[in-house]
Amino acid sequence: MTETDRLDPPTLEIEGRRATIRLHRSRHRNRIEPGDIIRLMEHFDTVDANRDLRVLVLAASGPAFSAGFHLGGFAEDREAAARAPAFDVMVDRFEKIRVPTICRLQGGVYGGSTDLALTADFRIGVTGMEMFMPAGRLGVHYYPGGLRRYVSRLGLNNAKRLFMTAEKLGAEELLRIGYLTQLVAPGALDAAVDKQADTLAVMAPMAIQGMKQALNEIGHGALDVEACEARAKACKESEDIQEGLAAFREKRAPVFAGR
Repeated sequence: MTETDRLDPPTLEIEGRRATIRLHRSRHRNRIEPGDIIRLMEHFDTVDANRDLRVLVLAASGPAFSAGFHLGGFAEDREAAARAPAFDVMVDRFEKIRVPTICRLQGGVYGGSTDLALTADFRIGVTGMEMFMPAGRLGVHYYPGGLRRYVSRLGLNNAKRLFMTAEKLGAEELLRIGYLTQLVAPGALDAAVDKQADTLAVMAPMAIQGMKQALNEIGHGALDVEACEARAKACKESEDIQEGLAAFREKRAPVFAGR
């Protein structure tokens, strides 16, 4: 990895209730280096610590979203490699972020980044994009969390198709199998992301964040029923539910405080 690459870590931007994390190594299809994992984990912690935030967008520069983890990064940056968590640990951490997440897919999604995007709550892609999982072609046995996520999100047959054939899928097929939650023309991508982010930002945060956690647990077959019931009880006793009911009666938009 060149010195220039080390100066292109993922950035975090905060504007109002929305945070945006952006990958910047476009000349290498935004491959993720060990140092990027360290920075991304820091950004995830910053987002979780900011109780004013309601939504996070994961985006990237250049024509491709990401080529996934750079396997050669361990040899090229030994210092960062020694400190960086494993790629799958970073992906699992992204899935557990408190606020709803949107992946802005402006181009190709390859390798480990296919799983990173799959952990987002919403994936908005563009016509002409593609994705593929080359693990079988490279001799890589994928990590358990990614295999489990593919099956829970896309179904067993689609997971087998993607992992066992390394087939490259286009945008329309990605929408059909549920990998994309929305497909738009390239020129409409930012408007679609903004609309989705704005929708999520005005929802009741206690309810939305609690249900996100429960739904992800259900997807992995590991629902903590007691914790889910406790969150539901807290919502029932919250100021937000009173505001939501009042807004419904008064035919106005609610303004939630998250308490």
